[in-house]
Amino acid sequence: MSASPKALMFQGTGSDVGKSLLVAGLCRAFVRRGLKVAPFKPQNMSNNAAVTCDGGEIGRAQALQARACGLDLSVHMNPVLLKPQTDIGSQVVVQGVVVGNCSARDYVKLKPTLMPKVLESFHKLAEEADLILVEGAGSAAEVNLRASDIANMGFAEAADIPVILIGDIDRGGVIASLVGTHVLLPETERTRIKGYLINKFRGDVTLFDSALDIIKDKSGLESYGIVPFFNKARLLPDEDAMSLDQRGKDTKKSAIKIIVPRFSRIANFDDLDPLRAEEDVLVEIIEAGQALPLDGDVILLPGSKATIADLEYVKAQGWDVDIKAHVRQGGRVVGLCGGYQMLGNVVCDPDGIEGDCPSMEGLGLLDMTTTLQGPKTLRESQGHCLSNGETVSGYEMHMGVSEGPTCAQAWLELDGKSEGCLSENGNVMGTYLHGVFNNDGFRRAFLGQIKQGRTSDLSYEKQIDQVLDLLADHLEDYCDLDGLLALSS
Repeated sequence: MSASPKALMFQGTGSDVGKSLLVAGLCRAFVRRGLKVAPFKPQNMSNNAAVTCDGGEIGRAQALQARACGLDLSVHMNPVLLKPQTDIGSQVVVQGVVVGNCSARDYVKLKPTLMPKVLESFHKLAEEADLILVEGAGSAAEVNLRASDIANMGFAEAADIPVILIGDIDRGGVIASLVGTHVLLPETERTRIKGYLINKFRGDVTLFDSALDIIKDKSGLESYGIVPFFNKARLLPDEDAMSLDQRGKDTKKSAIKIIVPRFSRIANFDDLDPLRAEEDVLVEIIEAGQALPLDGDVILLPGSKATIADLEYVKAQGWDVDIKAHVRQGGRVVGLCGGYQMLGNVVCDPDGIEGDCPSMEGLGLLDMTTTLQGPKTLRESQGHCLSNGETVSGYEMHMGVSEGPTCAQAWLELDGKSEGCLSENGNVMGTYLHGVFNNDGFRRAFLGQIKQGRTSDLSYEKQIDQVLDLLADHLEDYCDLDGLLALSS
């Protein structure tokens, strides 16, 4: 392979314009043309992460993009990952390793020191790739932060690669966002932008013809495609919690109802996607200020980036009362990772890993205590469920150890060791294993305990690959892929 592969960077006119999805689809499309493609995102901010084969963690979007490329996950695909813990601070992960916590202001000072690591990772991927598709972060025109930028034009300039802008027409103002982004950038960066893609178009595309002329006149930029809204995107894992805002109320008629309180620091919420994909399952996200519905079959407590803070948040909403009432009425409760930690008697943080609160009383539904401590557990695991015998696999990503009498009745066995807890009556259970519901046999057995005699032929992992192929077909139809490839350098 060439040590200097072709590369093309995709930057957005704003956040959530569909950069991650388009890059995933382009990865699959170019792989199908016989190229060895690798995804890359210099800096990402997300609490939805994946464990890599080399023992680190990267953003979930890059994990999906790597899957589209047919590659194992590597920390070099996303060398800087920020995992928000408060409104003004995040855990900082560099090349898969946690280096500490940082306020937003302090991170601005730290960023310039991270560029060498970012470039190192980029060139590491270059050793094995024909083409690298690079995803920017947020907006390309955050000119107030340009001096220390490593995510958008700062990286594009340092790596000397061309840029395509992505605008989202679904939110309105796409002409202004494209032209305005171009105007705000200095001349050297404007010349680096070679064109644009418009995403999420609905309706008659010919009505946009005059707009193309306006954008060309005001910016000189060429269109490389107007991409219609891809409805099946809902079947792919989401990275950004903003996606939860857009899901809306699920109106499908369902026999099984799963209630999920939305934590303020919800993490790895793609654990919910295989359940949502089942035709007879309704996953209802409950927002702050709303009581948990009384008619749910299961209350599922998802992962959290800040267990103690989110446990306090649960109590502030009165959800702890709703959860305990649900258990008294014979309902099931499942806790995943941070949600699992909340089910115990106490969560202790003696080293201040999450903040200044040394401990907090848990929900008391499992007789155990969790102590938050390092080092961070990052590993892929496999085994079987002790209650239904089904094979399971997934990954662990957590700080802390949970111990207590209930742990003697484990829910799973992973890599030959007992893991998780199951209450005496079997209605309350928890595990550190993310991705447990991705396992088709386990998921069917779990749901079959709720609704006797149900059947399902959903193969969740197969569905993801099928949707990636359909997305690649979609982009082949509506984008100038030959033109994009020719731009890469």
